Amino acid sequence: MTSRGSTSSPRLFAAVMTLLLAWLVMPAFNSAALAAQWTTTGSMTDARLRHTATLLQSGTVLVAGGFNGSANLAEAELYDSGTGAWSVTGSMNVARSQHTATLLQNGEVLVAGGPSASAELYNAGTWSVTGSMAVARASHTATLLSNGTVLVAGGSGSAGALASAELYNPTTGAWSSAGTMPAARAFHTATLLPNGKVLVAGGLGSGGAALASAALYDPTANSWSATGSMTGARSSHTATLLPNNKVLVAGGQNAGASLATAELFDPTAGTWSATGSMTDARSSHTGTLLSNGTVLVAGGNRASSVLASAELYSSQSKPAFAGTPGSPNCHGQSVSALAQKNGGMAAAATALGFTSVSALQSAITAFCSG
Repeated sequence: MTSRGSTSSPRLFAAVMTLLLAWLVMPAFNSAALAAQWTTTGSMTDARLRHTATLLQSGTVLVAGGFNGSANLAEAELYDSGTGAWSVTGSMNVARSQHTATLLQNGEVLVAGGPSASAELYNAGTWSVTGSMAVARASHTATLLSNGTVLVAGGSGSAGALASAELYNPTTGAWSSAGTMPAARAFHTATLLPNGKVLVAGGLGSGGAALASAALYDPTANSWSATGSMTGARSSHTATLLPNNKVLVAGGQNAGASLATAELFDPTAGTWSATGSMTDARSSHTGTLLSNGTVLVAGGNRASSVLASAELYSSQSKPAFAGTPGSPNCHGQSVSALAQKNGGMAAAATALGFTSVSALQSAITAFCSG
């Protein structure tokens, strides 16, 4: 009996440890796998590009206007994320593409330009005309300010790139001047900073060349000022405000070539610095901040190719872990060492500066894959 007990105990201990290690490791693989999956959903009623998509307060998504390959569209439709289905909603009063759509604080959606000066409001399935801008424009930006007004800046007009900017007041339905940017630009980005100012960067200038310059709009003074220039000129890029209050600018194009480079704007210093480049050069893509602090970049084009690829950007450093990259036990060794050293994975994530355990687990997976 004693001999059997002494033989089975180590085996039992080993079995328990194997199950425990599997329990610790499985969430990491499951999390990484789920994060990398795309699934199809219902198709829109109308094929379109250069349209807008706005998340409404109801949780549905309003898609409006765009270009169907032969003409601009006035049609709009709603996406229900619960069912994955699309339904037709009221059409706009004006067909438009390369316009902007901004969710106002009252729940209405302001659509402006593309390429007219007209603007209209969407509310519960119906569209109503509101005040027109002073200047017809397309490929501009529209930014909801903290006071509820909307800043529209730049874009393309009848004579090329525009430097003018306007403010929309939802209470009166009227537009007023928001000054003039230091440089005319279209296909640029505009980012609302935590201090209430708006950073405008890059774009195509009046001569048709990509710009490296950037400017800041101060809503208190209703004026513009130049700030530090980017390390490289670009247009049709993305700009994403990160949790650390810096702005990530990625991709775009310059002189007809798509870019893989990315850089960060520091609002405190007013300066730019290079950061890691994307795997794929791309322009006219999207950049979305996810809940774990990473940025999802998707789609776009490169040369004559339209891209389906997507990639993630993380501003967090990639620490070395205990495991050996490429080995089958790398992930388990890394998790076990971190949990033991920090008293659990949650504490390890905090100690290493990760926003969540899943973010840490994804970093371990990336490290172990070599």
